[in-house]
Amino acid sequence: MATNEASMKKMLTGSCYCGAATYLVPDEFLYAAYCHCSNCRRTTGSAFKPFAGIERAKLVATCSSDALQMVGDVEGNDTHCATCGSLLYSVVREGAYVHVAMGTLVDAPAIRPAHHIFVGSKAPWHQITDDLPQYAEHA
Repeated sequence: MATNEASMKKMLTGSCYCGAATYLVPDEFLYAAYCHCSNCRRTTGSAFKPFAGIERAKLVATCSSDALQMVGDVEGNDTHCATCGSLLYSVVREGAYVHVAMGTLVDAPAIRPAHHIFVGSKAPWHQITDDLPQYAEHA
């Protein structure tokens, strides 16, 4: 029995805290990082946002559009659960890519964050304790 490449892709499930907002994304992330910018800190309520980047067309919401709240516009936004407020992903780079908030992945992705970005504006109370490369802005 022949299998095609599409059927071989491992699909990852993502979900918000309350379970109302869900998505599927293939385990084909192109990059991953820890972002320390003030926007990511405020959206997550944390010292940084671990995220994994993938082409926008590859992420599919599996919930109703009413379950999602978009803050921004179609080419650049943070998409949250409309019920609990969890940040699911950010649409970036003129709408071409999404940065999936890795904490919303139910399944473990193959990729791991490779560096820290925007450490020039990191929370002053947070100390980075790993050996990953650090960049003041983008890598």
